[in-house]
Formats: sequence, structure tokens, C-alpha cells
Amino acid sequence: MYCPFCNADDTKVVDSRLVAEGGQVRRRRECVDCSERFTTYELAELVMPRVIKSDGTREPFDEEKLRAGLQRALEKRPVSIEQIEIALSQIKHFLQVTGEREINSRIIGEEVMAQLHELDEVAYIRFASVYRSFQDLSEFQDELNRLKSKKPTMDEDQ
Repeated sequence: MYCPFCNADDTKVVDSRLVAEGGQVRRRRECVDCSERFTTYELAELVMPRVIKSDGTREPFDEEKLRAGLQRALEKRPVSIEQIEIALSQIKHFLQVTGEREINSRIIGEEVMAQLHELDEVAYIRFASVYRSFQDLSEFQDELNRLKSKKPTMDEDQ
């Protein structure tokens, strides 16, 4: 780390502490050349992968675009903003854990559908109908039947 006072490139760490609920490390440093002290803050930089669209173009991951899609699917549904933010965090975590520099938009869409399936079945169907581009009522009905077959019956709940 360069010294901000004399630009020397040799500094030593005098003290380290966790701050921001463990999300950052605060370090007190001392310049070996001029003996001035200064503070630095470090945090992990988690890079989101670039998105490969269905037409082959690539674009940066856009959290706001993802949030808007979730909110559109969940519009007028009994799901809180906190639940939406948790789902958004889980999707972002899923993308970061892949470790990929680029990810197909289809994989993101499938993860969104998985989160919506957990949150609200109506929102899931809304999103799936647009995402999978249902061409007719039979495709829509097939998805509803698939959803019904996964839903536990009253006997299974007890």
C-alpha cells in the first residue's frame, strides 16, 4: 500500500480490526519511510458475472433490472418488500457462487423462477408465461399441471 503522504510503497500494518459487522477490515498502517500513520478499509469485492443474452450479446449484470422483473411478477401479490429483497440476495449469491465470469440469461431466469415458486405460485406462473413465451393455452395448462403435481396434498402435510 502506498503512503498517501510521501508515496513510498513500503508500509506496515500496525493494527487490524473487523468493522461493519465483519464486512470490512480496518487497518492502521505506518509508512516505513516517513513514519506517518493512516487508516485503510478493506472489503471483499464480489464481481457479478456478465450476462449472455439469448441473441448472443453480452451485458453487465443489472440488479435493478432483476428487481423490476421480480416486482412486476409479484405486483398486487401478498409478498413483502423484505421477501423480495431476500429473494434478490439469494439470486445474486447464486450467481456469485458459480464463479463464472459470464452466465447465460437462461440460467438467471431459471433461478428467478425457482425463487418465485417459493414466494408465490401466481407470480411464478406470471413470470413463467412471459419467460417461456407460452404460445397457447395448452402450454399454460401444462405448466399449471406441473405446478399442481409438485404441490403436497393435505394428507402429505400432516
